[in-house]
Amino acid sequence: QLQASGGGLVQAGGSLRLSCAASGRRAFSTVAMGWFRRAPGKDREFVARINRSGGTPYYADSVKGRFTISRDNAENTVYLQMNSLIPEDTAVYYCAASSRGGVQDASLYDYWGQGTLVTVSS
Repeated sequence: QLQASGGGLVQAGGSLRLSCAASGRRAFSTVAMGWFRRAPGKDREFVARINRSGGTPYYADSVKGRFTISRDNAENTVYLQMNSLIPEDTAVYYCAASSRGGVQDASLYDYWGQGTLVTVSS
């Protein structure tokens, strides 16, 4: 089970830090973790992904240089630090876990959180 939190309303140029806490039988350190988002009226899109040990972060071009994904396997938590936010970042953000090497392909993610809303005002 994945529980995302940390969303909210922020002005353009501001920052937010999303968290996603994992629980369940599968060990957190055995899965890659990703963040996706769905903006109003748009399809879900990939945001960022980190491998099981916390290395090899991978980002969508639209967030590269502004967002940072990290994880704490001792705390079973993955984070998404979002800086220099722009109105186009407004979306519901979802964390997801993949045991099948998923990166950008959402179909390779096995477990999904409920989403947390991020709203960036101009």
